[in-house]
Amino acid sequence: MRAVVYEGERRVAVREVEDAVVEEETDALVRITSSALCGTDLHMYDGRTGAEPGLALGHEPLGVVEATGSAVTSVRPGDRVVLPTHLYCGTCPHCAQGLTAACSRVRPGGFGAAYGYAGMGPYRGAQAELLRVPFADANCVPLPGEPGDRFEDAFVLLADAFVTGWHATELAGVGPGDSVAVFGAGTVGLLAAHSALLRGAGEVYVVDHVPARLAVAAEFGAVAVDFTAGDPVEQIRVHRRARGLPPGEAGTGGVDRGIDAVGFQARDRADPAHENPAQVVDDLARLVNPTGSLGIAGVYAAKDLHPAAPAGHRDGSLRVPWAQLFDKGVRVGFGRTHDRRYTRLLRDLILDGRAHPERVVTHHGTLDDAPDFYATFDRREDGMVKAVLRP
Repeated sequence: MRAVVYEGERRVAVREVEDAVVEEETDALVRITSSALCGTDLHMYDGRTGAEPGLALGHEPLGVVEATGSAVTSVRPGDRVVLPTHLYCGTCPHCAQGLTAACSRVRPGGFGAAYGYAGMGPYRGAQAELLRVPFADANCVPLPGEPGDRFEDAFVLLADAFVTGWHATELAGVGPGDSVAVFGAGTVGLLAAHSALLRGAGEVYVVDHVPARLAVAAEFGAVAVDFTAGDPVEQIRVHRRARGLPPGEAGTGGVDRGIDAVGFQARDRADPAHENPAQVVDDLARLVNPTGSLGIAGVYAAKDLHPAAPAGHRDGSLRVPWAQLFDKGVRVGFGRTHDRRYTRLLRDLILDGRAHPERVVTHHGTLDDAPDFYATFDRREDGMVKAVLRP
C-alpha cells in the first residue's frame, strides 16, 4: 500500500510500505477515504520532536471498514467510521473514566497513544490507503452516509481537530454568556472558537496574523484580531469597552476564558518571523480576568530538538508567569483530548446542522499531493488552513 512517510527535516514522500493487516482478533482494517494534515504533523515535519525517518504520518482518518478480527462486534465490513487520533483500549482504569488519552494499555511503558505520532506508540499513520485499528470496538465511531458525501469534510474533523477544539473549551470551562479569547487561528483554534459559540459564549475573539485564517474566524462569527496591528490584549480590551461592558464590570475588561491553541511554536508578536514559546501564555495571563480560566490545547512538546527561541528548551520546560496567574486566582487546564467523550455529541451536532467544522477545509488532494501540501502548510501560504488528502 502507499503511505506518506517522513524522510527527514522538511521532507516527506509517498512510498510503498507493507500492507496494513488485521493482526489481533480485536483489530479492524479500514480503507481510508479522507485523511487530514494537522499542525502537529508539522512539529515532526520540521524535525522538532524526534520523528524517525520511515514513520508513516497522519492521525486524522475517516474511512470504511474492510475487515475485522473475530472478536470485533460493533462494526463490520462496509461500515463508515471515523477513527479518533488517540487510540485506546476501552477497559483500563483511565478509559473506564472516559480519560481515553491516558489509556494505560496501548503504549507499554507509557500512557496514551496515537497514529503516526513520534513518541506515541508503534502505530503507523493514517495518511495512507489502509490503516490497522487496534481495539476496534472502542476506536471505530460509526457514521451514516457514503464516502465523498456532503459530510466527508466535517466527519474527518471528528478524528482530531473538532474534538480538540471542543476539548479546549472544556479545559477553559466555557459557558453561556462568557467572553472568550482564542490565541491561534489554526484549525484547532478556529474550531475552539466555533465550539465556544456553540456552547453559548457571548463574545469570542480569535488572535492570529494569517489573513486566510482570520477570515474563517470571522465567518464563524468571532471577532478577528490581527496581532501585527498592535498588542492583542489591548485590542481586545478596547473592543470590549467599545461594545459596552455589563453594569458593574468596568474593572474586568479582559475575558472570562482564554484558550491557547498555539503551543510551543508560538510566534513573537514583535517579529512574527521568529518564535517565542512564552508569548501566548504571557498574553493570556495579562488578558484573563481575575477568577477566570485558561485552556491549554496547543502542543507543548516534551522534547524539542531544535529550540528556535531563547525562551525554549530541549526538555520542553518553559518559564510561565505563575505568580500573575496565582494572584488572579486563574484556573488552568492542560492536556491531550479525551476524544471519545465528545465524538458522538459532535457527530450529532453536525448531522443536526448546528455545527459546521468543514468551513476550515481549504484544500483537497491525493496522497501524491502530500509533499507539496506539507511545504505549503509549513509556510502558511496559498491560503491553506486545512488540507485533506483523499487516497
